[in-house]
Amino acid sequence: MIAAQSVDAAISALRAGQTVILPTDTVYGLCVDAYHEAPTRRLLRQKKRPKEIPVALVASDLEVILDAVPELRGRAAVMARAVLPGPYTLVLPNPACRYRWLTGTRPETIGVRIPDLPAEAKATLDGFGAVAMTSANVHGGPDPARVEEIPEEILRAAAAVVDAGALPGMPSTVIDLTGPEPEVLREGAVPAPEALAKIARATTG
Repeated sequence: MIAAQSVDAAISALRAGQTVILPTDTVYGLCVDAYHEAPTRRLLRQKKRPKEIPVALVASDLEVILDAVPELRGRAAVMARAVLPGPYTLVLPNPACRYRWLTGTRPETIGVRIPDLPAEAKATLDGFGAVAMTSANVHGGPDPARVEEIPEEILRAAAAVVDAGALPGMPSTVIDLTGPEPEVLREGAVPAPEALAKIARATTG
């Protein structure tokens, strides 16, 4: 059963530009409205994360991402559908340099993620749209698998917290699909060979 009160509070907070903590298929994430720059700047300050480091664009459905970044329709979407939803962050071409507040030092690329979300988190993103999301820790700290592992300063700054209990605790596998060959930038929940094999099957047939 989904706790409507928790979901409604999280959606309201996102609409107000505030930070929210949501569970994913990997770790707890700190997220804000991705459509406007100010909330992302707030997230970066709370996390003490340098603005040069990109932040992923996250949604509950790939179509939401494609509506936000229409240029991804085509080959990029085919590769994304091969592994999403799942514990991956995909770095994709962003030729229109959309959402520059998310892209760090590479505005021509954008990281996207469609987690296999717990029910309350999925209901939250279904009701809101795309968010900017990063792990709910202070920059450089351990990735939280439980709400109890989230630093107190992050919890205090969040307007809403959705607690789904213990999560796997391993961050997403990050794959860069902007070059001639896929490149694993971070091996996380999915081993690099398995991730690359899924991408290869999508592009060859």
